[in-house]
Amino acid sequence: MNRLFRHLLFPDWLTRRRFPAGVLGRIEAAVTASERGHTAELRFAVEGALHPGQLMAAMTARERALEVFSTLRIWDTAANNGVLIYLLLADREVEIVADRGLNGLILPEEWEAICREMEAGFRHGEFEAGTLLGIERVDGLLRRHFPATGENPNELPDVPSVL
Repeated sequence: MNRLFRHLLFPDWLTRRRFPAGVLGRIEAAVTASERGHTAELRFAVEGALHPGQLMAAMTARERALEVFSTLRIWDTAANNGVLIYLLLADREVEIVADRGLNGLILPEEWEAICREMEAGFRHGEFEAGTLLGIERVDGLLRRHFPATGENPNELPDVPSVL
């Protein structure tokens, strides 16, 4: 019941307050810079709260992240190496969804550690710093497994998605 009220009472303006245009621009720049060093594709999405129907269905942040991964077509890359960093503000939960090209290369514990590190920053109100740190950590993993070589087309938008 607590979660239901937290989501229902989460105003849209609070998402924009924590992620104003300037912050979103710096996040986009960080994604763009990251993608110069590897051939994977990285997206960041932030959502204030779930809709009542999603809450009544007891949708988790992970389930929503998988849905967003599909909706944003992050799976639609040539090497199947797209990565989504998803933040559900009302729950202050971060989920990372990686496409099948990363299976076996990066352990779930590595993704989980990045999520927890970002969440720690968010608990202190450091939304920009927490997000940029997460992008930096994901970037390090992607550079290790998919270093940029030669032509490196940008297959997905770098602009953050505010849902």
